[in-house]
Amino acid sequence: MAKKVSTKKEESVATVETPVRLDVDIAVEQRLVALYTLQSIDSEIDKIKIIRGELPQAIEDLEDEIAGLNTRIENFRGTIAETQQAITARKHEIGEHEEMIKKYQKQQDNVRNNREFESLNKEIEFQNLEIQLCERKNREGEAKISDLNQHIEAAQQLLANRHTELTAKKEELTGIIAETEKDEQRLLAKSKEQEQYFTGPDERYLTAYRRIRNAARNGLAVVTIDRDSCGGCFSKIPPQRQMEIKMHKKVIVCEHCGRIMVDDDIAARAKEQLEK
Repeated sequence: MAKKVSTKKEESVATVETPVRLDVDIAVEQRLVALYTLQSIDSEIDKIKIIRGELPQAIEDLEDEIAGLNTRIENFRGTIAETQQAITARKHEIGEHEEMIKKYQKQQDNVRNNREFESLNKEIEFQNLEIQLCERKNREGEAKISDLNQHIEAAQQLLANRHTELTAKKEELTGIIAETEKDEQRLLAKSKEQEQYFTGPDERYLTAYRRIRNAARNGLAVVTIDRDSCGGCFSKIPPQRQMEIKMHKKVIVCEHCGRIMVDDDIAARAKEQLEK
């Protein structure tokens, strides 16, 4: 009799330790596995982008600066052309004033009185003042052109330096891309494959995933429970909440950061799927 009692007790203990999970929603489990798999793939892509560092942004900044320098040089050249045209026009104007002076001087030889002489003399003085004004403006224009040419020379030197930097950074980025491109393309293809699981009504989960991921600084939209805390914001998760996450009955998000949370079982299944 003692042996039979012992056997029943052992069977009772075994039944308690391995409860049957009849409340699991298989569709929700598959959805959670797909989400965590997608997150794992996208995190690997993020690591590749981190390896590239700030090179893409640095290249874009250099290209913007080069475009700005080219525009500045073109503006300088445009101003020089306008100034030269103004100088040429004033030289022509000086010639006209000199012709008028000669004309008035000839008229002075045939004046009938002092009044006419003085009048012509004032006209000659006025024409000389106009000539002086044109010559002064031309000197200012020549000085302006000289100054602009110096600015162009400095801008061209800076432009050459920026082109050298841009070439070096592009070569560096090309080398890094060559090393990581194959892995990146493979991961991008896998990411697209996972996205195909979210069609119809389930597409809202993919939309939510992207929204959360874009808002998160570390790109994590789906996280596991780590030491009773959210793996994203590290806020404590109550035991009841943890139990709900482990039941896989619905998609649950962190009350603090809004990230989707999964348990280690979902993470393990996602890992198995990635290794296939």
